[in-house]
Amino acid sequence: MMDRREFLGATFGGLVLLQQAPVPPSAGPQADPLRIPEAAGRARMPITDYNNDPVIKQTELQLKCTCGCNLDVFTCRTTDFTCTYSPQLHLEIVELFKQGMTPEEVIAAFVAKYGEQALMAPKAEGFNLAGYLVPGLATLAAATTLAVYLLRRRRQAPAVVAASGPADHTGSVSPEEMERLRKALSEVAD
Repeated sequence: MMDRREFLGATFGGLVLLQQAPVPPSAGPQADPLRIPEAAGRARMPITDYNNDPVIKQTELQLKCTCGCNLDVFTCRTTDFTCTYSPQLHLEIVELFKQGMTPEEVIAAFVAKYGEQALMAPKAEGFNLAGYLVPGLATLAAATTLAVYLLRRRRQAPAVVAASGPADHTGSVSPEEMERLRKALSEVAD
């Protein structure tokens, strides 16, 4: 059994050996698994007024990034700096706004180009209405069923008590048992 000092000493010794291990000349920054060369070497986009425009932000919040992350374009491009899709989608959106399109027209252009899966939420029309209405209707039906069940139980409970009559427990106890109970209670009271 290894105690704490031996464990820490072995761990520290292993780390020192790893630090002193020679790096092969062919291994450069590519060999480090913690670095992502594509993201590290990629040129950053210059910051423009379009990056902070609230209208563009609201539009990007309604469009899904195509990288597969299931985030909206704005969130993906501002949180996942390794994503190569969201900056390009942002540039497309900015270009459409520069052409004078409204947010609705930009969203329509994205739906025309990428399909309805480009939207964060489906349009509320046709079969998509089921996705909006069914959960609410199911919750309403479950709540109604539960309320009806509880009301019936409440109405039946007094009828059951009234049918059985008042509880008279003194008749079922013998006088000897009552005397033992009195003695036990007097012992506890002392």
